[in-house]
Amino acid sequence: MTDSATPDQYHNFIDQTETEIRSAELQTVPLVIGIVAGEVSGDSLGADFMQQMNNLRGDIVWVGVGGTKMQAQGLHSIFPLERLAVMGLVEVMAQLPDLLKARRELLSAFKAADIDWFIGIDAPDFNLRVAKKLKPQGVFCVQYVSPSIWAWRESRIHNIKAATDLVLCLFPFELSVYERHNHPAICVGHPLLRTIDQTLLETPINQRRSELVWHNDGLQQFFIERFDDVSQLICVMPGSRRGEITAILPLMLDGIQKLILLDPKLCFIIPTVDQNHQYIVQDVIDQRSEQLRAAIVVVYDDSQPAFSQQAMAASDIVMLASGTATLEAMLLERPMVVVYQLNKLTYQIAKRLVKVPYVALPNILADTAIVPELIQEQASGDNICRTVMRLLQPRAYAEQLKDIVATKHLLQQQSNHDPANSVIEQWFIQAKHRI
Repeated sequence: MTDSATPDQYHNFIDQTETEIRSAELQTVPLVIGIVAGEVSGDSLGADFMQQMNNLRGDIVWVGVGGTKMQAQGLHSIFPLERLAVMGLVEVMAQLPDLLKARRELLSAFKAADIDWFIGIDAPDFNLRVAKKLKPQGVFCVQYVSPSIWAWRESRIHNIKAATDLVLCLFPFELSVYERHNHPAICVGHPLLRTIDQTLLETPINQRRSELVWHNDGLQQFFIERFDDVSQLICVMPGSRRGEITAILPLMLDGIQKLILLDPKLCFIIPTVDQNHQYIVQDVIDQRSEQLRAAIVVVYDDSQPAFSQQAMAASDIVMLASGTATLEAMLLERPMVVVYQLNKLTYQIAKRLVKVPYVALPNILADTAIVPELIQEQASGDNICRTVMRLLQPRAYAEQLKDIVATKHLLQQQSNHDPANSVIEQWFIQAKHRI
């Protein structure tokens, strides 16, 4: 820096020097990150973020709560993820004592590890309360997946601001709320936009189906025993949590029972997230008729990556619960029927609070009903059967597929930031302001 430098050049030099010092510190001092996912979909999000960070540096210490995918990226999970996977307002109240105990255990572990950052993956009711304790202690706090303040109770933004330094949003429509309230937020897009297997879209569906069956003994046995031709293959996904499975799967089975009366050549595949869920699903199915049991195969396959995506891609349509799976189906360009049911009291409370008319992500993204939603009383066996049969008609199938593809392309255009670099950039900005 010369004596004749202008004030602007001087300040630019100081800023550059501070950033270089920070970068050097980050390269020499291990970064300790606390991270918490509250359900299976959060485990995937967390693992994707961890992989990005691990690619940038090799000395990160990860501590918190996550599933098998996050643990594979180096997480020491303090307790099982399932402990936090509680569904619905009423159900949360029943588990509140243990959730409070879990939070105390987590905060104690974070204090012992002396974490630098805290990344809360979804589960905002739990994670924001943790972050609100950590932020005043100087921990850089990020909420990855915005709470649904765009849908209900926008006033929660004040708690979010008190608990976080940055919010990573999955969808572009979420940003406007944070802009109105002047809080840092970035649309990073959903990891599925980057991780979904594009070869599944480039391969003809008959080949996808053959490859899926060829690599799984259970599927081979299922299709060998079906001597008649298969008219359509339907992928059924009743949710990843026990509460969802026990509430939604029986309704789906009621619909399937009626469907196979109309078309005995229909086949149904239910991919599960792990072996425990496979047992839970199979127990529900085993209580039904022999005819229904013969039409359904329940499969868990840890030898094939993203097995549920392969099952969806190999199917003609997908019958599924609301959630991340609807986004997967959309990105795989699979027509779908959404079936969902909550505890009645939980639903009545939510109905009065939520200001958006849809529950399925494709409909929220398109801002119109491009996929059918059968919710609460509408989720009956008769309605499921009628809706699926209508969707299997060529014209209805083509119309929904066209809408799904258009919505997918729009989302891809609006999602162009990666989570790891977004967090690092915001951390540097705030670190510079603290100097």
